[in-house]
Amino acid sequence: MNNLKRLAALALALCMSTAMLTACGGSSTGSVSDDSTEASEETEATQDDAATQETDSEALVMATNATFPPYEYVEGSEYEGIDVEIAGKIAEKLGRTLDIKDVEFDSIIGGVQSGKYDMGMAGMTVTDERKQSVNFSESYATGIQSVIVAQDSEIASVDDLSSDTRIGVQQGTTGDIYASDDYGADAVTAFKNGADATQALLTGKVDCVIIDNEPAKAFVAANEGLKILDTSYTEEEYAICVSKENEELLDEINGALEELKADGSIDEIIEKYIPSDAQ
Repeated sequence: MNNLKRLAALALALCMSTAMLTACGGSSTGSVSDDSTEASEETEATQDDAATQETDSEALVMATNATFPPYEYVEGSEYEGIDVEIAGKIAEKLGRTLDIKDVEFDSIIGGVQSGKYDMGMAGMTVTDERKQSVNFSESYATGIQSVIVAQDSEIASVDDLSSDTRIGVQQGTTGDIYASDDYGADAVTAFKNGADATQALLTGKVDCVIIDNEPAKAFVAANEGLKILDTSYTEEEYAICVSKENEELLDEINGALEELKADGSIDEIIEKYIPSDAQ
């Protein structure tokens, strides 16, 4: 009898266990489905992250100094200007997105040289000194170094400049380099940007400012009592700097520039910001 009771108890336990398993089985199936959905979402998120990382890695990182109108400047929350639009066209030709880094002008070459930035584009003139550190693309524009003075200045032409002239420049620019070479470092005061140099001229801290002609025109237009000398200080060619270790990118940029020149895109962009009838 005891054996029969034990068998009956065992059968009852087995039935209860089966019922519990059946009930859990339904719940487990739902959980697996949910886990699969979550796993799928996680996989998609991982794929999205990977895609984002891939996109970021494909960005063409351009270092510039966005205080140099009309080549590069900030309008609202956007970067605008000749260099910005040409760089955008180059990135498009290369199948990459453009990532602009606004930095101090005199840190651009060092950043490109170290690989922190892919290229530097900031109304940058090709000089023998700079070519020791980086490579340059083919020229895409011609620039003129001009001299800004007060309307009543005794400086009437470039020939009136001397080592006794207090000359303001933007630090690291060719205006800085050339003026220091021509008149001595003691005659030159370098400022963070052209706007600061122009302000120093307005307050009488310097006698003139040597800077590229297009920014010079913008600064004179924005500040009463200033003018640009009729005689230019020097003429120069603008190009894009690239690391000496990245010959492949240099070739790609030159190829893109050649196409943009051939189809008239560069002329169109320059004309947009510097109308020929205003030159």
